[in-house]
Amino acid sequence: MYKGKSILAIIPARGGSKGVKRKNVRPLLDKPLIAYTIEAALQVEFLDKIIVSTEDPEIADISKKYGAEVPFMRPGELASDDAKGIDVILHAMSWLEKNHTVYDLVMLLQPTSPLRKAYDIKNAIDILYEKKASAVVSVCEAEHSPLWMNVLNEDLCMKDFLRKDVLNKNRQEISKYYRINGAIYVSDWNYLIQNKGFFGEKTYAYIMPNERSIDIDTELDLKFAEFLMNTFHIQK
Repeated sequence: MYKGKSILAIIPARGGSKGVKRKNVRPLLDKPLIAYTIEAALQVEFLDKIIVSTEDPEIADISKKYGAEVPFMRPGELASDDAKGIDVILHAMSWLEKNHTVYDLVMLLQPTSPLRKAYDIKNAIDILYEKKASAVVSVCEAEHSPLWMNVLNEDLCMKDFLRKDVLNKNRQEISKYYRINGAIYVSDWNYLIQNKGFFGEKTYAYIMPNERSIDIDTELDLKFAEFLMNTFHIQK
């Protein structure tokens, strides 16, 4: 509980994945990928409940081993490639409501963000209160400005590829852009239900550094995470 508010943390982890097979339980250095997120959450003393939503028995067993709760098994239709992440969160919230448990705040912690620290979670909650926000979403600085990007026609002609006001400008002269890094989402319980997501008029950003913002989606991401952890000792 934080300043009188109860907080539920949900870690969604399905068994299927395309970019990295069984990625939520793939070893990253000395432990399964999902373990890093569970351990970070457990270090935050004001999280009242930490649950994993999964349809996969192995993920459930590993999650319990590392200290998370698995109070239900996720329906198969919410574990498909087409299932939306928000529906997984709303399903978990609905299950808890049916079992007479409601929290003031709900936090989404994706297991594909293993370099997120416990203090990032704490800082996101602090911003929620400092800004009198209804939701906070973590972001990091974009590696490349979208102003340097465009679609290409089949003939590969680059006429009008860049806007005229961007041509011949140095990177330092262009506005800084941020991207969602997928590490932390936190929202007021009712705000999340009303918006069917974490984004709305009272959603604010928590800025994380790029070295803690890697989102595991490919084998290359796994290798890069290992490199960062070995080189800069970014570990839990």
